[in-house]
Amino acid sequence: MRYNFAHSLSAFPSIPVCLQAKLLMIRFLRRPLIVLIVFVAANSVRSETTDAWPQFLGPQGNGHGPQSRFATQWSESENIGWKTEIAGKGWSSPAIVDNRIWLTTATEDGQQLSGICVDFESGELLHNRLLVADNQAQEIHTLNSHASPSPVINGERVYLSFGSYGTFCLDSKTGEEIWQRRDLPCNHWRGPGSSPLVYQNLLIMHFDGYDYQYVIALDKGTGKTVWQRDRDVDYGTDDGDVMKAFCTPIVIDVNGQSLLISPTSKAALALDPNSGEVVWRVRYDEFSATARPLFDGKSLFINTGFGKAKLLGVNPIGKGDITDTNMLWTQAKSIGSKPSSVLIDGRLYVVHDQGVLSCLDSKSGEPIWTQRLGGNYSASLLYAGGHVYVCSQEGVTTVFKPGDEYQEVATNQIDGGFMASPAVYQDSLILRSRTHLYRIRE
Repeated sequence: MRYNFAHSLSAFPSIPVCLQAKLLMIRFLRRPLIVLIVFVAANSVRSETTDAWPQFLGPQGNGHGPQSRFATQWSESENIGWKTEIAGKGWSSPAIVDNRIWLTTATEDGQQLSGICVDFESGELLHNRLLVADNQAQEIHTLNSHASPSPVINGERVYLSFGSYGTFCLDSKTGEEIWQRRDLPCNHWRGPGSSPLVYQNLLIMHFDGYDYQYVIALDKGTGKTVWQRDRDVDYGTDDGDVMKAFCTPIVIDVNGQSLLISPTSKAALALDPNSGEVVWRVRYDEFSATARPLFDGKSLFINTGFGKAKLLGVNPIGKGDITDTNMLWTQAKSIGSKPSSVLIDGRLYVVHDQGVLSCLDSKSGEPIWTQRLGGNYSASLLYAGGHVYVCSQEGVTTVFKPGDEYQEVATNQIDGGFMASPAVYQDSLILRSRTHLYRIRE
């Protein structure tokens, strides 16, 4: 009897393809050829579900991409799949789902704010949505832009935030607006920086400005406020410049309890993401926290920001003020203030803003090695294809292998320089320079 694979799949019309495949594996276990076909089908579906870069620093928000092969060498004339000019000035990092790359940008004066969608295959511009035409832009730092928060894609919706200038929910395919909020007060003064985070039915954002400091959760479907929590932090001053922060939060699970890890100036708070209630806090002296925290399943790693940044190892189990009881270690040597680090096999890889790369033991915080790269750094580190990528403001990307010795693989130069953090999708690196978006592939 001939075997009709397509007909057998249709026997389970209401079940996802990957589960259909598993059922067929059981039904036809004695048919070696069919088992092979079903195994390939099931695994191809599984790979498609993880092939996305939906938010700042990737699927898990930790700078980790797939460990398949990616290019390690390129230039303006080598291994460039395409190069697309991005008008305006924006440092938001790419978010990519279903072959659509979403970014934000702004005019130099910040009066016009736009959402941009680029086709992954061709590099062609799919959408260029002017979202705000008459923005009353505030002052920004020379190293910031009016479009620095990165998009987050959830399902068929993309969320674009410009801080207090506005947050917009668009259909990620058509670019049509679903809702917007332009009524959330905050004088960022140096410019917005914190990217939004989707948690269950919530869109969670930080507003840590010169005048107002709070965390807010919106209903991701409607944009309505679900909860808002003012920062309960002793800043030790009435200088609003010390109260600013630019950090993107993460949600972790600790003994079955979800915690929103929310660093700000002078402290990091753990909140209940469903209500905004404060569970615990860790105090420190630094301000303007920028780097995203990391979690290895047991320990939390928090960058304290400016002036001289420290990296903290913290036990996240506790309540109230846990500064004196839960600090595992503190490392102040060669810690960058802006770039987020990556954690790989018990090693933290950290780049200082002025170009010193360090490898730290995550259990002790002690340095294992340091390497001077030169240049200046704002972009966060990327781990993909067994390599770490470090992108400088001068347009140099250093590629090295993680390990207990520094093993440089390549250095690559392109024009424009990097303020945005790199992304990966399918077989390619997606790099945003100050002026262009690149697809890098072998």
